[in-house]
Amino acid sequence: MARRTQSVASVTTARPGLSDDLAMRTRRYLITMTIRTVCFVLAIAVDHWSRWVFAVLAVFLPYLGVVGANAGREKGSFPEPEAVTPTFAALPSASSVRQASSGS
Repeated sequence: MARRTQSVASVTTARPGLSDDLAMRTRRYLITMTIRTVCFVLAIAVDHWSRWVFAVLAVFLPYLGVVGANAGREKGSFPEPEAVTPTFAALPSASSVRQASSGS
């Protein structure tokens, strides 16, 4: 009996599930917005030149949070599926079909 040499997807090469991806992006967004809130409060509470650094961060962190949350799944870190080449059986020639039909 001949063995098949088909490749089977390994668990280590499978992509994470969509729910895991969504949870990771949500967590990343919430962390960014928490840092933004802290920067906003510090921009109001601090009476120092660093107030302006906190204010700039409070303005630009929402943009970075949204871009990071909408980044989606990473395509380059997982291998693409292999192309499968189908094998077809050869059709009989027209002359052999004619001979078989005329012989009956």
